[in-house]
Amino acid sequence: MPKKIIPAEPWSDAITHLKSVDQKFSDLIVKVGPCQLQPADDYLKTLAQAIISQQISTKAAETIFGRVSAAIDGRWTADSMTCLDSDYLQKCGVSQQKRNYILSLLDCVGSGRLNLSRIHELDDEQIIETLTQVKGIGRWTAEMFLIFGLNRPDILPVADLGIKDALKRYFVLSEHPKPNECERLTQTWRPYRSVAMWYLWRLSD
Repeated sequence: MPKKIIPAEPWSDAITHLKSVDQKFSDLIVKVGPCQLQPADDYLKTLAQAIISQQISTKAAETIFGRVSAAIDGRWTADSMTCLDSDYLQKCGVSQQKRNYILSLLDCVGSGRLNLSRIHELDDEQIIETLTQVKGIGRWTAEMFLIFGLNRPDILPVADLGIKDALKRYFVLSEHPKPNECERLTQTWRPYRSVAMWYLWRLSD
């Protein structure tokens, strides 16, 4: 995997854009502070974390992932993760379904069917198509990987409950916005909706 060089202020253009198109968002940025999104240096770890985070609270996901991570010494690879058998994952609090998903992910990586070392060379939709071929990885999980793993700048995870809650509050809506409404509401934030989502998650927190 190529070494990533992170500039001192990697999201300065995004911050300038969001502030310029939306005064309310400008106030949110000032309140929260600099965007802390940084590309992951371990794609397999990021995917495993995204699977564990599916449909549970952020706090619960962090607790469970912390237990799982304690067994990994060094880089997350198919070999270093052989200790993550079903019994161990169960003790960590990982559900049966997610245990199957993680083991399926390890099998795909170990067999070479999923080549994470080259995945950054694909465009967003190609990455989503590639990852969703793995059992247990749907579009939401792939989008989390695009945002938190690769820092792709313009990802809008319309199925994320935290984002729907935040958009409802931000735009003072009576109900959660539908996917097409999420697209409409966030048009002015393009091409930096990943950064906008990071701030909206802070709003949810």
